[in-house]
Amino acid sequence: MPSALAPVPAQLRSARLAVTACFFLNAVFFANLVPRLPDIKADLGLSNAALGAALAAMPLGALLAALGSAPLIRRFTSARVATWGLVLLGIALFGVSVAPSWAALAGALLVAGALDAVIDVAQNAHGLRVQRLYRRSILNAFHAFWSIGAVCGGLIGSVAAGLEVPRAVHLGVVTVVFGLVAAIAYRGMLPGDDHADREPEPERPPGAPRAGRRAAWIAMAALGVLGVCGAVVEDAGASWAALYLRTELGTGAALAGLGFVALQGAMTIGRLTGDRVVDRFGQRRVAQAGGVLIAVGMGSALAVPSVPSTLAGFALAGLGVATLIPAVYHAADELPGLRHGTGLAVINWLLRIGFLLSPPVIGLVADATSLRAALVAVVLAGLVTLLLGRVLRPSAAS
Repeated sequence: MPSALAPVPAQLRSARLAVTACFFLNAVFFANLVPRLPDIKADLGLSNAALGAALAAMPLGALLAALGSAPLIRRFTSARVATWGLVLLGIALFGVSVAPSWAALAGALLVAGALDAVIDVAQNAHGLRVQRLYRRSILNAFHAFWSIGAVCGGLIGSVAAGLEVPRAVHLGVVTVVFGLVAAIAYRGMLPGDDHADREPEPERPPGAPRAGRRAAWIAMAALGVLGVCGAVVEDAGASWAALYLRTELGTGAALAGLGFVALQGAMTIGRLTGDRVVDRFGQRRVAQAGGVLIAVGMGSALAVPSVPSTLAGFALAGLGVATLIPAVYHAADELPGLRHGTGLAVINWLLRIGFLLSPPVIGLVADATSLRAALVAVVLAGLVTLLLGRVLRPSAAS
């Protein structure tokens, strides 16, 4: 097996490129649809509430399907589930674009959400398999390409909408072109079962109790809390940064959008550079340092409210959270005493609960107090990350 200094075999380089493509495509498919949602709303004559209810079908489908991803991976391998799942995801999102009614729209989004959850677990499982063979951290770069894919997909969709390209043509081309890329990516994935390269667990003496199962679930609970902390920080930028800048600081619409850009941009940079940092300092130290960045950055921004301090605070939070969710995925996948894929599936399910509950909880607190007070939740997420970061392994890819 190659080390950080040894030459990387061509097959392993191909596998890394194929997994990178999966992460990119997973984001680019849905991001192409986002700019067309206003057109879909208008064509179907939907109210804001009706569109919101339909869109809620996507996280619902993800929650229903996430825990079923582990058996699918064990049955069909992560390579097949990730790549061919992406082909199906493209078809499902094409169905969203041409849905003739609210019910068809909600149904297509439900299927798309279910596929997205299963693909997410599978691509992370295969990425971790490639990382084990590399014997150094590469998972953060995969997640960085998800962010890049989201930006590229959004730009393609925006251009298509601006040029008034018919949705069926736009999403049809996206489905075919990127679906072919996903099918080609399958040829580059590692062959065989996902557990073939894992080191076997030590054998139990006859009659000895099965050790590790209870400890594994306790560790899983701690990792789940860490993952939810990451979800709170990421959602703060996506859902609340623009509103905070406009309502609490009185900025214009254009400047308000920079809060999300600051967090997402810093997070992408952190993921592109995070593997080298994790290799040098280990997942535990990087996560705990990230918790400090989140708490200090957002704490300072809320304590001294101004546009520069707020943008800096969101940027520090994005940098701090950059490697957290990849580290949680890795730690969950390596927990002893659990069947292959179970840790990733459970963490993915808990993460989606975090992303689902974070917006309404912060919204309720904001209505009862103020958005500035509600965003203290981001500071608390940083402090919890600092405290619970000790459950992560000190090394990166061991």
